[in-house]
Amino acid sequence: MSSARRDRPIKKDVIIIGAGASGLFCATECGKRGRSVLVLDHADRICSKVLISGGGRCNFTNLSVTPEHYLSGNPHFCRSALARFTPQDVLALLRKHGVAYYEKEAGQLFCLRSSREIVNLLQSECSEARVEIRLKHRIMKVHKEDAFLVATDQGAFCSDSLVVATGGLSYHELGASGLGHALAWQFGLSVTELKPGLVPFTFTSADEKAFHGLAGISLNASVTCGGRTFAGMLLFTHRGLSGPVVLQASSYWKKGMPLVIDLFPGIDIGGVLLAERRSRMELKTFLGRYFPKRFADTWCEVNSPSKPLIQYSDKDLRRIEELLHRWQIAPHGTEGFARAEVTVGGVDTEGVSSKTMEAKTTKGLFFVGEVLDVSGHLGGYNLHWAWASGHAAGQYA
Repeated sequence: MSSARRDRPIKKDVIIIGAGASGLFCATECGKRGRSVLVLDHADRICSKVLISGGGRCNFTNLSVTPEHYLSGNPHFCRSALARFTPQDVLALLRKHGVAYYEKEAGQLFCLRSSREIVNLLQSECSEARVEIRLKHRIMKVHKEDAFLVATDQGAFCSDSLVVATGGLSYHELGASGLGHALAWQFGLSVTELKPGLVPFTFTSADEKAFHGLAGISLNASVTCGGRTFAGMLLFTHRGLSGPVVLQASSYWKKGMPLVIDLFPGIDIGGVLLAERRSRMELKTFLGRYFPKRFADTWCEVNSPSKPLIQYSDKDLRRIEELLHRWQIAPHGTEGFARAEVTVGGVDTEGVSSKTMEAKTTKGLFFVGEVLDVSGHLGGYNLHWAWASGHAAGQYA
């Protein structure tokens, strides 16, 4: 065989960059249509993020998936894909492969045994669809002439269709990179502002000093940020705030924006205080009925020095009520992409078809999953977007 023939790029109908959930699911859909498919990834294993998701049990979807559970510059972009691949479609796939699951809370569905079963499911689907997966292939260059040419450190490949399923910037230790965003720019698409989402907050130095003794304490609360309110558990850490309700709020947070915390969601605590106003019980003792003593003591130290309730005026009690329902903490920042579960922002959806996930600038170029400017709430919504967007592109790539 001549050298020229050996150096000729390997030809496929579809090349998918990224062996995560969206990329592999897209690959199976393409393969079902009889397309020859190659998946390339620089990592040494597939679906690293899926393996660690949901504490190793993989929160693979949510029974109540709606467009309102997603953030995007175009809030309507995700509607078409979500309508065409629903939670029931995900469950049908799990039943096909005998994967047991359970509902944890608020519609969140998890594997009963291990997230490895979702990875095995994807591997099996890829095998059935004759998808070829090549790992440890670092992308060096991508360009398009008549076809897409993908040069890697292990050789060159070409295809009629190219799917970018590289994910966002979160979980850098698992191989996350900005390759997908760079490819979007290269082919004339815009990328919106990128920031960490579903991420813990850090305290200012003053708040860290004030709340250093509260690490490990969790409370049921609601948090309002950026016009959205979430209810659930709030957790104090050594560095700041975490817990499901805080992670949800973080996706809407901007620098300098306070978190408004309601410590008594749905409770008229002002009425309870007024009913107790002739009591000689101290405020911190009163709050200790509802919260751990360490928190009640610290909250009073920071917000309202504790004394017997009978010594507070009506004005004082109204101020305390307001603080308990609208306690404000302004974070110093977040733990960043290293601790973020998702990337907020991504490839601008104005340049992408919501039906096919194809770039409007370049025929045959598709973007799926987290690389797009679509970010889900906590609770299985991001993995469902991987399925739905991968499925959508897989019908056309």
